[in-house]
Amino acid sequence: MHIPRSVRAARHARMLWCAFIALLFLLAVGCIAPQQLPVILYKASLILLAAFTGYWIDRWAFPYARPDSYLVSDWRRQRGFVPCDANDPIARGYARIFAAALVRRAIIMGAAMLAVGLGL
Repeated sequence: MHIPRSVRAARHARMLWCAFIALLFLLAVGCIAPQQLPVILYKASLILLAAFTGYWIDRWAFPYARPDSYLVSDWRRQRGFVPCDANDPIARGYARIFAAALVRRAIIMGAAMLAVGLGL
């Protein structure tokens, strides 16, 4: 299934406002308290590292229950692969298991990020 370029551009533009507002807040912090910019960078890098670690914990703990293993075909080997196309069909009878695998990964990643964010 081919997604028109205008639809793909609209999908990417959704978070543009959030990025713009975050940049404004970062500039405000830079003007008000510039000594806090390294702290913000440090905390952001910790959260990103925790998300990465949570992702790999999920992959190592559940190697045969990856969410993409419940799709009909291997999306990486298809001709005309579009990276932002999330409309690959799920194998018949596996919709709930697919959803559970997605939720499981999100919970593991979120728990890792929360633990690091709280300093545990």
